[in-house]
Amino acid sequence: MEYSKTYVAKAEHIDVQEIMDGLYYPFYMEYCRHDYIREILGFDFETEAKNGIYMVLSNYSISFLRSLKKGDEFTVTCTLYKDKTGAPKLHFKQSIILNNKVMTKATFTGTCVPAAGGRPYLPASVLEKIADAPVLED
Repeated sequence: MEYSKTYVAKAEHIDVQEIMDGLYYPFYMEYCRHDYIREILGFDFETEAKNGIYMVLSNYSISFLRSLKKGDEFTVTCTLYKDKTGAPKLHFKQSIILNNKVMTKATFTGTCVPAAGGRPYLPASVLEKIADAPVLED
């Protein structure tokens, strides 16, 4: 299932070249991904952190294809994939799209870890929600 949110490129994110600074693309992707995780997976970062469960990124790769400019209204997409090896990982393929053109694409990989330390895992509540998710074949 593809999830999406719409955002507007903020003036303070624009650099001297009049394009959005590359630093901010992952932030917009994070906003969308966190909403997906909360709304679709039912994992609330604040509540879970208080319960001793941290969801963290372990890796990401990003490709910048085109630049956004101040005031651009764009869509960020997020699609969840399971790990092909069965490892306790969540893979999120994301894109930033403007006027039906992909501006930026990325894959973010995360997992959960106990706040007190320990091995990565996915809580049972998350495993239930991702049972039917496609497998990442990259």
